[in-house]
Amino acid sequence: MPLYRDAAIVLRTHKLGEADRIVTALTRSRGKVRAVANGVRRTRSKFGSRLEPGMVVDLQCYEGRSLDTVTQTETLAPYGDTIARDYSAWTAASAMLETADRLTEEGEPALQQFNLLAGGLSSLAGAEHDAGLVLDAYLLRSLAVAGWAPSFVDCAKCGAPGPHRAFHVAGGGVVCPSCRPAGSAAPHPLTLELLAALLSGDWELADCSDPRHQREGSGLVAAFLQWHLERGVRSLRLVERA
Repeated sequence: MPLYRDAAIVLRTHKLGEADRIVTALTRSRGKVRAVANGVRRTRSKFGSRLEPGMVVDLQCYEGRSLDTVTQTETLAPYGDTIARDYSAWTAASAMLETADRLTEEGEPALQQFNLLAGGLSSLAGAEHDAGLVLDAYLLRSLAVAGWAPSFVDCAKCGAPGPHRAFHVAGGGVVCPSCRPAGSAAPHPLTLELLAALLSGDWELADCSDPRHQREGSGLVAAFLQWHLERGVRSLRLVERA
């Protein structure tokens, strides 16, 4: 059908001409879409503020050959405005939106990625947990959905029951002494427990974790993400860690 309507999360935008903007959004049922929002940069635009990164909207578009065209939009959750008022939340959200953009493809449904991102943005907007923890939990879970779930207990190579101390990014997580390659990291056991909690959603354990283990865990998550995406997420450089 040439006209469609779907819930969407705005991932990024860039200018087009003098008054238009190209919007990249992750939709609930259609995956990632790119659409032109005509006149959205004019002060009298009826939906300009609704198409900012981090906004969850009800989006109606007309299908085009290369780019769709936004015809109507309604706000479902104004997370972008709330998150933008807190620097830690804003930088975490920026990294989440960039990661979602990198992990999804146009025209390929990505319902799990949509739900993960919507849940992460909701948590940031509500200040339910530390922004850095929300970010790391999102990164780990989005990678798992994409097929790159790290192991934090059993050996990622041979499956030997853990816990194990060594962590190897290219190997997929913790590795046993027999499988441990040269150059493997040796994070604190509590750091691995924290990462396992973030992956599984054990917020009771994650919320009471030590900032030292949070920082060490964030480094491992960033390295794991970069390995699988084959280049870093630029927004992560802005994230302040405790």
